[in-house]
Amino acid sequence: MVYLLDTHTFLWFLEGSEQLSNKVKSEIINVKNTCFISIASLWEIAIKSSLGKLHLKFPFEDLTTYLSANDIEILPITFDHIQGLKNLEFHHRDPFDRLLIAQAIKENLTILSRDSNFFRYPVKIVWG
Repeated sequence: MVYLLDTHTFLWFLEGSEQLSNKVKSEIINVKNTCFISIASLWEIAIKSSLGKLHLKFPFEDLTTYLSANDIEILPITFDHIQGLKNLEFHHRDPFDRLLIAQAIKENLTILSRDSNFFRYPVKIVWG
């Protein structure tokens, strides 16, 4: 399978949080799966940590090391993603999540997220 990790999923995985479902954790560590993190999620983490709204258990600069160590690839933002975002219904108001949804739709990725708003879009979601 090919997955796109929601921002909270990625952070909970790296921090070993019990909020991460066992199913999702096993999908991330399964070497047969390919996992992506959107550059938008890294942007969101940078913004929230610089504003003091997010406190990482590790330096932001170490994220690339964690990505590499866990075989998580960065998904860039393309014009096609933005075009897809423009056409999305406004079921979800968070701009970062809307971009993840547009990316997942365009790239045919399954999102690993517990965000219930994602279910209102034509995208595959796995959580628990």
